[in-house]
Amino acid sequence: MTISTNITQLIIEGIQERKGRGISIVDLSNIESAATQQFIICEGSSTMQVSAIADSIREYLLENAGIKPYNYDGYQNSQWIVIDYGETIVHVFLPETRTLYNLEELWSDAKITEIPDLD
Repeated sequence: MTISTNITQLIIEGIQERKGRGISIVDLSNIESAATQQFIICEGSSTMQVSAIADSIREYLLENAGIKPYNYDGYQNSQWIVIDYGETIVHVFLPETRTLYNLEELWSDAKITEIPDLD
């Protein structure tokens, strides 16, 4: 298991820990203009859940792999929180904000993997 596979799995578990939904992995590794290797995108149903999911991801990676994000932003209104892990950037959205920015469509030439919701 490579480091990025491990990070990806831990991020997904952190999202699922707080019942995050609609998880997508956007593989940007073959896109020259992309600033990172992959996006992991998910959503929460309320601003409180969006914050809780983002916290869960950060805690999960710190506890299980000793990894801290380079940066994170969006807690002010918790409609879209982004967490930067270098080669992986995590986006936690409210559903309407996710629809508005539509990152999957923006990067539609990337390989996108949908992770089924747990329930």
